[in-house]
Amino acid sequence: MNAAPADQIRLLDVQALDVRLSQLAHKRDSLPEHAEIEALNKDLTQLRDLLVAAQTEESDCAREQTKAEQDVDQVRKRATRDQQRLDSGAVTSPKDLENLQKEIVSLAKRQGDLEDVVLEVMERRESAQERVAELTERVASVQGRVDDATARRDAAEAELDAEITSLTKERELVAGSIPADLMKLYEKIRGQQGGVGAARLFQRRCEGCRLELNITELNDVRSAAPDTVLRCENCRRILVRTSESGI
Repeated sequence: MNAAPADQIRLLDVQALDVRLSQLAHKRDSLPEHAEIEALNKDLTQLRDLLVAAQTEESDCAREQTKAEQDVDQVRKRATRDQQRLDSGAVTSPKDLENLQKEIVSLAKRQGDLEDVVLEVMERRESAQERVAELTERVASVQGRVDDATARRDAAEAELDAEITSLTKERELVAGSIPADLMKLYEKIRGQQGGVGAARLFQRRCEGCRLELNITELNDVRSAAPDTVLRCENCRRILVRTSESGI
């Protein structure tokens, strides 16, 4: 393949832009905020699970407390009715009187036991409420850190995207001035060689594979016409000659 020396040198400009675009894309994908946000979201998920568990426990305790208080109220009302019957003198049979008195004592004991249950449930509910408040605060704190990291990431991405857009337009202009067949060869090699399709011959060394050309290769380069598109014998990249090639 033949191409004007100026077109071959412009190919190095395209290569430099491609390298820079690749670096920017890698930088965008490797922003520290990505790992920071991922770690924070993991913590946030765990905290939210704990918060849901604490809220569920508090809700269960609330229902249990309501039920226990209702039981106490029922026992208290029954005891009040029995005491009123006793005080009214309506019960005259000694046996019925004795049974009524026993029931009042039993209800008093039952009421005491149920009130102990209410206190125990209230303590558990208070503990659960404190846990809910603590976890709610921690969730809000971590969410704030996520929001901050996300804002920093978005700002960094926007800056990189602007540079990528600018360089992409510049690449299109430069690539558009190079013969299509030369660009096609460059793109093919670039895809095969890790993103580098053309390399400068500098001081008798290929800057693609960093290997110095041997005497035979140098002689071939010296004898080649200026418009001949050369390939490095070692890495097979397009080898572009300049005034600094050392030949």
